[in-house]
Amino acid sequence: MRTAELADMLDRRLVRLDLASRTRPETIRELAGALAETGHVLDTEAFVQDVLAREEMGATGLGQGVAIPHGKSAGVAETTLAIGRTLTPLEWPSLDDQPVQVVILFAVREEDADTTHLRLLQKVAILLASDDFIAELHRAESPEAVITLITTRTKELEQ
Repeated sequence: MRTAELADMLDRRLVRLDLASRTRPETIRELAGALAETGHVLDTEAFVQDVLAREEMGATGLGQGVAIPHGKSAGVAETTLAIGRTLTPLEWPSLDDQPVQVVILFAVREEDADTTHLRLLQKVAILLASDDFIAELHRAESPEAVITLITTRTKELEQ
């Protein structure tokens, strides 16, 4: 996957900056609902269960209030990601033991488990290595601002 493909996966309908959920499972379920509304997930319950099972394997909270839960699932029609920000910080197993407010949920088709999934995680991890990027992600005021931020930073990485 070329870096630009990450930007191509972004859809303003999959960026929710006002998630009402107050727990990790509720947040995953809320973002999975957005993925189902756009046709990326065909079996929401199967996908949610696969993500929650993956969550039990280890912390997906990276620190600085960001988590990257992910699920490889037969319930996924098209590999993509949804981005959410909760109105209140959530308890979430995290590398810095701090609450999470920004969640980047990866929905991965089983066929993409070994290749696309790992490349997508890598591209997002590179972006999240920047403290400035994370700060801007927390401050973004609209789905369009999030998409512009990711697109701009992705293009910078290509140069």
